[in-house]
Amino acid sequence: MATQALISVEEYLRTTSDPDCEYVRGVLEERAVPDRDHAAWQVALIDWFRCHRHEWDIHVYSELRMRVSADEYRIPDVTVISRCSPYEQLITHPPLAVFEILSLTDTMSGALQKFEAYEQMGIPAIWLIDPAKSAAWQYSSGHLTPSTVFELPGTTFRVTIAEIAALLD
Repeated sequence: MATQALISVEEYLRTTSDPDCEYVRGVLEERAVPDRDHAAWQVALIDWFRCHRHEWDIHVYSELRMRVSADEYRIPDVTVISRCSPYEQLITHPPLAVFEILSLTDTMSGALQKFEAYEQMGIPAIWLIDPAKSAAWQYSSGHLTPSTVFELPGTTFRVTIAEIAALLD
């Protein structure tokens, strides 16, 4: 069994890797390399949110690093942030929503670990998309619930997964 060398948060934040890694309690975790379907969903989500950014008073970003706890840094596929949130290069305040899009090498156990950390950070809307099935789930209280509608708590935002899927190239 191979052991992984532990590194400090400071070293992680100074290190560049390709693809970018996440940091979990001293260990660098490689992120899955996105495939074409993953990338298409990521672009569709960003396009949709950008079209409505002024209406919903939001910012939307892809692969934005955030500190979910003192010893855990994650990089969601898509992050939606309120324009009222403090401006940060490294996100430390809970965004409105995060989306993770499954890639071919992602595991459900890995996704659930991320979602638990996102929930502990206080993120109100946590979504998982499976591009192969055009299916989505919302994560809450340790459970994934199938859903066909994305909603952001505290906003008038509501969109069906079919509307996002219609933007796929």
